[in-house]
Amino acid sequence: MTALALTDHGTMFGIKEFHLACKRMELKPILGCETYVASRSMDDRTGKEDRSGDHLVLLAKNKTGYYNLVKLISLANMEGFYYKPRIDKNLLKQYSEGLIVTTACLGGEIPTLINEGRMKEAEESIVWFREVFGEDLYLEIMRHPSEIPEMRRDVYDRQVVVNEKILELGKKYAIPVI
Repeated sequence: MTALALTDHGTMFGIKEFHLACKRMELKPILGCETYVASRSMDDRTGKEDRSGDHLVLLAKNKTGYYNLVKLISLANMEGFYYKPRIDKNLLKQYSEGLIVTTACLGGEIPTLINEGRMKEAEESIVWFREVFGEDLYLEIMRHPSEIPEMRRDVYDRQVVVNEKILELGKKYAIPVI
């Protein structure tokens, strides 16, 4: 490997040590975070839907992106915290410069919408992310072997279906799939 990323959930507590370790090992450090995006607003703290948020991976592609990532994660922990540190789409749009975004695991907004059969909304979400991030948007797929003891068969089956749809949407919207 020539590069390595760190994307802890909701925090960046290990970034400094990670960065130093990568430099010692002559690896390019990719600084990021798997964020929680509130389904409504990060100010909402009433319903079950406000307790977490959709996963979204953010990676800094330059110094501006790093500063924006730090700002987002700081606000998520100081102002958006409700069970977990949360941001929302308004804040994400405000601090999007210099960031690369991937649509995350089955816990991401787009995979969740696909999994629920809400394809129109999944496509609307893709359009929103593309408008905000342009060419720095990547659709993400995962394929874990079903033989892994911790992997439930139903989760594996859902992942297969979501992957197929993401590949189709990637072609339809000319968005790279990683």
